Amino acid sequence: MQMNRVAIVGSGGSGKSHVARKLGRLLNAPVTHLDAVYYDDEWTPLPKEKFEAAQRELVAKPRWVIDGNHNSSLAIRLQACDTVVMMDVPTCAALWGIFSRQIRHGAGQHDSGVYNRIHWGVVTYVATYRRRMRPKVLAKIDEFAAGKQVVFLTSRAQTRRWLQRVGASR
Repeated sequence: MQMNRVAIVGSGGSGKSHVARKLGRLLNAPVTHLDAVYYDDEWTPLPKEKFEAAQRELVAKPRWVIDGNHNSSLAIRLQACDTVVMMDVPTCAALWGIFSRQIRHGAGQHDSGVYNRIHWGVVTYVATYRRRMRPKVLAKIDEFAAGKQVVFLTSRAQTRRWLQRVGASR
């Protein structure tokens, strides 16, 4: 399976950043965590036009792994990628993911690609992701990534096995 440009999407706490870091190492590709592009150290978001321009620069490169939803600009990544990884874990696993990440790493932005900022809005977003956001993301995958490789990872165990297979194929 050819993977040079990989877009990783899914709920907060689903494991996107973890998979991006591992996949980046396995593929020898640069990894970008979109939250690091979108937010500054004070959690101030980049204006929409600048955020989209930054993504267009990133996806113009021949190899990359980019993790993050940012549904308003998802089409940019989906049109340019050759592989989509949908972290499609159950809500309880994603909620556990955001809380356990907070316990492991603390709040704030970290060099490892972890961006922790838990507040009620984040909890609500994660708790309602499968019902509210997932259908929108799937529709965009259907529209903008038709014919491309799409990988659905529905559990931590399945994710570990998939990453092992990717590593073994290199």
